[in-house]
Amino acid sequence: MKEKRILVAYATNAGSTEKAANLIADELRKHGPSVDVRRVEEVKDLSAYTAVVVGGPMMMGWHRAALRFIRRHKRELSRMPVAYFFTARSLTQLNETEVKGVPVSLDPTLAQPPKNPRHLTFRENYATVKNYLRPALNAAGQVKPVGAAFFDGVLRMSGLKWWQTIFVLLVVQAKPGGEHNEAFIREWARSIQGKI
Repeated sequence: MKEKRILVAYATNAGSTEKAANLIADELRKHGPSVDVRRVEEVKDLSAYTAVVVGGPMMMGWHRAALRFIRRHKRELSRMPVAYFFTARSLTQLNETEVKGVPVSLDPTLAQPPKNPRHLTFRENYATVKNYLRPALNAAGQVKPVGAAFFDGVLRMSGLKWWQTIFVLLVVQAKPGGEHNEAFIREWARSIQGKI
């Protein structure tokens, strides 16, 4: 039987998602398995791993490198436990606990209720869990994550391209700055420990 070895693979736009990946890995290591942390672009082969956690920021959808990673490795990922995490600065709280059968965990410092739950604004509708998670699930339909988490992210405007800045400020209306909720990230890592 293969020794348990977990990969935490992450995409990043300006470097802050790496911290979330390292917090997850640190918490998983406390329970015994070997855990590697790598940028998705660095990972060529998954044969050494028994489980994979994939994460990235929301930037006009989930980071394209994260989506490419799950598409490229969909065959291998469909044969092992997988979990997804997302970092964001805007998330509409609609009390969603799952999407397409995937359990969802929401950082309470991130998720905000809509002004009017019966009539979401464009921004509120765009920033729903379903809108954020569905494209990731559809990108590699045969991969069934054991869980997905949404963490409060860190938005550094200096790391964005001009068109990303316009989108973030005008469409999503995310506020620059922020910090990771380390306690919640560690709690989520513990919650998936027995599943991966």
